[in-house]
Amino acid sequence: MAKNKVKLSPEARRKALRRLLRYSRPLIPIAAGAFVLAGISIVAAHFIPVLVGNAIDLAVGKGNVDISGILGILTVIPILAIVSALFDWLVRLAGLRLGASVTRDIRADCIRKIEKLPLSYLDSHRTGDTLSRMIADVDRMSEGLVTGITELYSSALSIIVTLIFMIVINYKVALVVALLTPLSMLVAAFISKRTFSLFHEQSTLAARETAVIDESVSGGAVVKAYSRADAITADFDELTGDFDELNEEYRKTATRAVFYSSITNPSTRFVNSLVYCGVALAGGLMAVANPLVTAGQISTLLYYAHNYAKPFNELSDVIAELQSSLASAARVFELLDTPDEPAELPDAAAIDPAKVEGSVRADGVEFSYTDRPFMAGIDFDVKPGMRVAVVGPTGCGKTTLINLFMRFYETNAGTITVDGKDIRHITRDSLRASFGMVLQDTWLKSGTVRENIAMGKPDATDEEIEAAARASHAHSFIKRLPKGYDTPLSEDGGQLSQGQKQLLCITRVMLALPPMLILDEATSSIDTRTEIKIQKAFAELMRGRTSFIVAHRLNTIKNADMILVMKDGRIIERGTHDELMKADGFYAGLYGAQFKSAEGA
Repeated sequence: MAKNKVKLSPEARRKALRRLLRYSRPLIPIAAGAFVLAGISIVAAHFIPVLVGNAIDLAVGKGNVDISGILGILTVIPILAIVSALFDWLVRLAGLRLGASVTRDIRADCIRKIEKLPLSYLDSHRTGDTLSRMIADVDRMSEGLVTGITELYSSALSIIVTLIFMIVINYKVALVVALLTPLSMLVAAFISKRTFSLFHEQSTLAARETAVIDESVSGGAVVKAYSRADAITADFDELTGDFDELNEEYRKTATRAVFYSSITNPSTRFVNSLVYCGVALAGGLMAVANPLVTAGQISTLLYYAHNYAKPFNELSDVIAELQSSLASAARVFELLDTPDEPAELPDAAAIDPAKVEGSVRADGVEFSYTDRPFMAGIDFDVKPGMRVAVVGPTGCGKTTLINLFMRFYETNAGTITVDGKDIRHITRDSLRASFGMVLQDTWLKSGTVRENIAMGKPDATDEEIEAAARASHAHSFIKRLPKGYDTPLSEDGGQLSQGQKQLLCITRVMLALPPMLILDEATSSIDTRTEIKIQKAFAELMRGRTSFIVAHRLNTIKNADMILVMKDGRIIERGTHDELMKADGFYAGLYGAQFKSAEGA
């Protein structure tokens, strides 16, 4: 299996961090307030050891214990502790709000981006990978922002405050600490360089695993039908690559990432232990040589030296967390930076679907998915109200032709016109609103039956919705649902049969009544009895409307005004059913083969 390991440069990391911070701009006042509160909390917490040292000095010496002074100090310490804890809690609340806001905004941008992406992106990227970027990577990125920025600030400020207090107490001891401090920073920097690329690779592999799992779960019925449940993780070579190898690669990468990130803490602890020993040795020698160095001061310095390790340990953990967060951010921004659909031409204008007559013409249309030509020499002239069937073997370009009509893809050469106007000079939204589509692959959203039918006409009345359902023969099964038209449907209408879902999609078109229709195997999942009723409904619906019918079952398109026969991306025959049968060409062969197959069945 090919391994696609991506290592981001320091500049790419900085760019990802800058973009991530831009999402925090609307909450700058909250962030600033949190930083102020964090500063007060840290100063209050670090002032307590000074008071403890003063209390020790007030209790040193036989008969020299200052009870009133000690009680005064003991009164102040709880107040400082409460202030520090309260402000720290408020800082964490602000961090959670900041993280939730960033997650919401980035995920909303991702959803809006998906709506703008060209169909080519969705066709070439696995759904699981895209979902992983929008869910797992956004969550990891947000968590890293909250813990990373707030903890980074708190840890850095704790180090600075500690050093300031130590300098005030005894600058010589503080100098010992300052000289040993860079060791911890060098250790953390050394490890962070190695963890970033590993966390980025880990996120990429996790997304690939998500894609495999998504495909296996969404195709669970097919997997079980072919008794492939036990082999699913070992036999995805053609579709997703060897899952065991992918899982092993993920394990190795995750192990290395955890190894490097886990040695950060012990390494910095070792350095900080050296700092503690240095402070103890220096303080003890100074106390012996200089009576002005008190026991309380040494106690305070030792406390600072001991707790000096904590912010450095947190700092190293935060750096590792930030590496993981930035790696995820890079993947999310990669999605957001994907080019949108090509911009509309400057002179592109909207058309009124109600005024569209329905003439469609193609002249010398060429198209390719890659550098290799796929479709060429497409020419036809469809008059308003004609029924045009597009037939041919699988992969010949039937659905691609429909995608070109809708401008899901743009032609490489040639023109397609609607009512004499080049579709490139028509806005996509108005062009697509002029077509009603019923595809072989149904799609329903989470919502009621009524809401799904009304997608094409949101302002439709209940009477119009019911009339459309009756026309498509969906009314009877809808009324049998627990709440009729108000029955909630799960994602993709999971509780409905495939035929029922397709009936709802047909009802949408019946309701919208667009000037042109595209039926791509529109009755492929409906039983024969229902199909007969649907065909009658379609006959009424198509009356006076330009209709393109993509069909494999040729007996359903005998009454078409024109049949376009496609093969290898070209139109090789055209005419009515009778004309093509008399010509005894490719279409006649297809029809004969299907007829014999039906007789054999």
